[in-house]
Amino acid sequence: MDFFDDLTAAVQRDGARRGVRVAGDEWQKFMSRVEKTVPAAPPETAAPTENTFAVQETYFSEPSAMPPVQEQPEPASGIGICRDIPQDWAGLHQAVMNCRNCQLCNNRNNAVFGEGNRSARLMFVGEGPGAEEDASGRPFVGPAGQLLDKMINAMHLSREDVYIANIVKCRPPGNRNPADDEAAACIGYLEQQIKLVQPEVIVLLGGTALRFLLKMDGITRCRGRWFEYNNIAVMPTFHPAFLLRKAESKREAWHDLKLVMARLNIPL
Repeated sequence: MDFFDDLTAAVQRDGARRGVRVAGDEWQKFMSRVEKTVPAAPPETAAPTENTFAVQETYFSEPSAMPPVQEQPEPASGIGICRDIPQDWAGLHQAVMNCRNCQLCNNRNNAVFGEGNRSARLMFVGEGPGAEEDASGRPFVGPAGQLLDKMINAMHLSREDVYIANIVKCRPPGNRNPADDEAAACIGYLEQQIKLVQPEVIVLLGGTALRFLLKMDGITRCRGRWFEYNNIAVMPTFHPAFLLRKAESKREAWHDLKLVMARLNIPL
């Protein structure tokens, strides 16, 4: 059973609604099973000792409500910003649908604008559309999107509670990473979406989102640490597509999402 399926099942067995804490005995039962299967301590923790359970217990302990903002690494270079972006939702949507600012428009079936609660406290930013997203015009609807839904549900939230968008609005051929000029031609749309939503927290899904929004490299080094974007708290974590390939990293992603829940005062 998937890690986030187990989390959701733990919530459902207690009859929890969004914002309601899971019963302590149920949560401890689940987390004790997770702790026993952790393959290693997370990066930047103390080296394992004979008391390995204590190390794991610290790693999965409930985070403090306001984790400190960490010092930011040096920014990646060569990233620009597109200009003359409409300031309202209707104009912004039309601009994205008609956009021909880069070569990605040549092979798209649909531009993928983004969707969700336009007054959301929490916003997720991914890389770009895949084949399923290009066909449907909606973000995160393929296998990675199904996992993202599970991650959101494990946070006691639904897809309708959050806003979901991407760095680029058109699918890169072969699902490759967006090139610098492609991201530069599209990033202004995302920046305006952030201005309109005004979320309290942004979760960056993967290294591409980290690179082009915060101008940083190194998702493994940066995940689980707080940063800022225009006075908005930002938490980088692994992309769901990466988690599908490396299931053991789901526990690290859940640790990151617990930090977000604490920041938003959402009980576990």
